[in-house]
Amino acid sequence: MQILHNPRIAVALGALAILLLAVMAGEITGPPIAGRLEARAAQAIAEVGGAPVEAHFHTGNDMPTRHPLLTGGEGLNEAVRNRVAKAVAAIPGVGGVRWSDGSALAKSADEPVHPLHCQEDVEALLRTRSIRFEEGSARIDAPSGELVDEVAAALRPCLGSIIAITGHTNSSGPEPGNIELSRQRAEAVRDALVRRGIPADGLRPRGVGSRFPVSGLEPADPANRRIEFSVIATVPVRPTPVDTPGPR
Repeated sequence: MQILHNPRIAVALGALAILLLAVMAGEITGPPIAGRLEARAAQAIAEVGGAPVEAHFHTGNDMPTRHPLLTGGEGLNEAVRNRVAKAVAAIPGVGGVRWSDGSALAKSADEPVHPLHCQEDVEALLRTRSIRFEEGSARIDAPSGELVDEVAAALRPCLGSIIAITGHTNSSGPEPGNIELSRQRAEAVRDALVRRGIPADGLRPRGVGSRFPVSGLEPADPANRRIEFSVIATVPVRPTPVDTPGPR
């Protein structure tokens, strides 16, 4: 086989083989499998009476993922939501499941959850300082950038955990607006942490408005405008069908 001894032909054949492998890998791990998982998830949701819930197997950057985001279940009771999450999680190939409204992942029955020191470190950072925002905005003010740097460093030992980011407001203004602003601020903090190397799939932002003022403070006190962090699962999320969301 003289053809195999020709360097140019050998290089061309090698490049062709790499191209074929890339195409095959794309068929296995890329958009095609995400589309198949979405179709199977839609069927599973319908079978358990979970309409109008939808399972999305693409990230915010439109990249395919095996870890679906469930939307449209805000008005469903917890029993239905639980059935939907378990049905989607049971599909072969599906990884950790999460809800768009920030539900936590259920604790695994055979893996105990223990507190990690990173939450204490973050609480210590925020005990005397706050992540502040421009007035009436979800834009983090410039002086708070250094504090966000410190929070990211404190959270780094918890990578692999699920970390809730909860936005709070005081009671000034209508509550629907407070809830929306607190959610936007929590999402802004999430995005800032992602830019500092904290994986987005471990962060769960949510806004609760003015419902939970600081103990001892009047609801209208400006000090109630704050961001809180909590480690709600300390076992790394593994891409298996047992990672199902728990109650809101």
